[in-house]
Parts: sequence; C-alpha cells; structure tokens
Amino acid sequence: MTTWRPKFITFDCYGTLIYFEMGPAARRVYGSRLSPAQMDAFVEDFSSYRLDEVLGPWKPYQDVVRNAVARTCKLHGFAYDPADAQKIIDEIPTWGPHPDVPAGLAKVATEIPLVILSNSMTDLIPHSVAKLGAPFHAAYTAQEAQAYKPRMQAFEYMFDQLGCGPQDVMHCSSSFRYDQMTACDMKIAARVFVNRGHEPANPYYSTHEIKDIGGLPGLVGL
Repeated sequence: MTTWRPKFITFDCYGTLIYFEMGPAARRVYGSRLSPAQMDAFVEDFSSYRLDEVLGPWKPYQDVVRNAVARTCKLHGFAYDPADAQKIIDEIPTWGPHPDVPAGLAKVATEIPLVILSNSMTDLIPHSVAKLGAPFHAAYTAQEAQAYKPRMQAFEYMFDQLGCGPQDVMHCSSSFRYDQMTACDMKIAARVFVNRGHEPANPYYSTHEIKDIGGLPGLVGL
C-alpha cells in the first residue's frame, strides 16, 4: 500500500471499467450453431485473433472485430457471414460498467484527474465514459494514437497529450497482455492489476493488485 499521489490515474476501459462482453456477444451469435466445447474454443480463438489484429498498423476497431471473426470462422471450418460480426460490433455501445466502478471512481475523481487510454474509437468511447459515474479529465483512443495497446505508441501519445511522463502516472488495467506488460516496460511508476479473473495474476508486471476498483482509493491514501 502506498500514499503516493500520481499526477494522473490512467485506466484501460473495456474489461477493467466496462464489462467486456465480446465473448458473451460471440456466444449469443454462434451459441446455437456450436456445441458447448466448440463454443468455448471459438471464444478463446476469437480473443487470440483480436490481439493479433491490433499488433500491426492501426485500423478501425470494427475491422479488428470483423477480421478476427472471419479468421476464427475459418479456423473452425464454417462460413463467415459479415452480418454476424456486425451483430457483435453493434452491442459494444450498450455495455455497462462493472458494479464496483462508479463508487470506486467517485472516491478518487475529486482528488486526482482520471484518464482513459482505450483500444477504442473516438465515436465509441463517449458511450462508455458516460456510464462510469465519475468525471474524467480525458479519454484517449487508439484511433487518435493511430496505434493499439499493447504498442508503446499508444502510451506515448497519452503522455504527450497529458504533458507528463511515465513517472507521473498510476495505470490500472485488468489485462497483462494489453496493458501491464507494456506499462512495466515503459517504467510507469505504479501499475495496478485489477484482478477481474480473466487473466491470471503475475506479480512481476504489477506493483499492486486489487480485486476491483473499490480497492483503488486506498492505494492513494483516500
């Protein structure tokens, strides 16, 4: 536990703050066509392909999803229908926060500026920020940075916009693959792993672990 006050607390959005329903959305689209075991494998592969899609040059997030769905369908041996991918994409603006998020954020928002760095689009992120129940200083997207996390370029864009460096920031995320590993490589001063249960804990890459956003105020002495 620390009482250090960063200049900014920065957050991943989807998964960390917003309940990330990409897997459940895929189940709603494909669940009637696949056995439970096949559906579990489909969701896992869909996740892997989304990560692979964001590692190259920037493309709209809708294309990330479409390409990942198409590649997953090909792997599993059935025809890709663009309408299926669109059903998943259309759900994204409707997703809401984890129950612990509004109260946890409200306790720190009046004392420390909150910032989002999201693998999102500029026309999509406002729908999610409006549901978080606390004011945000800024919300930056991969579209603005022209790079997705885990690429360093996304974080560098955020630092440039904030006029600060990694030594000034506490970064919170529930993902090692997208956030924590890069945050560690970039020497971000404090890295908080929000253990939502979708990735195993790895103390090497995080300086603090909390089970939900309710544990955040205590890390900054609030």
